[in-house]
Amino acid sequence: MSDETQTHVAGALPLERLRSMSGLEVVRAMGEGSLPVPPIMLLFAFRPVEIESGRVVFAATPDERHYNPLGTVHGGYISALLDSTMSCAVHTTLPPGQLYTTLELKVNFTRAVSADAEIRAEGKVLHQGRSIATAEARLYDARERLLAHATTTCMIFAAGRAPSG
Repeated sequence: MSDETQTHVAGALPLERLRSMSGLEVVRAMGEGSLPVPPIMLLFAFRPVEIESGRVVFAATPDERHYNPLGTVHGGYISALLDSTMSCAVHTTLPPGQLYTTLELKVNFTRAVSADAEIRAEGKVLHQGRSIATAEARLYDARERLLAHATTTCMIFAAGRAPSG
């Protein structure tokens, strides 16, 4: 698995590939650079470090561009990292032709996050149903201190069909 997101190409995933590959194959291919990654991963420099069925770990090193007015990493950056980690964990459990979208996201911040320190988010699937999945994620610093934790609910649907609401 590549540790450098700079070598990755950003963009939408080709629908024909999503229909023919399992979610685990898709997420691994994005991590290896053989499929495009979502542009937000490059913008925020999220790096996949572990990918297995139902579990994904991303690392990131926020910098001062990600600060809020109070001089700590913005909650939106942290939320995006947790959401990406949980969503990718759900994606790894899907068969070919199935996709997901986040329906609900709940984040709890437990410590301030500073720039230039690597952080790691671990996402795990809690429940996988036919049309709904739930997952959780935890964000840690290098000293293994909990910085934030989150839960999500994702809707599962067929590739090529937009979710209806």
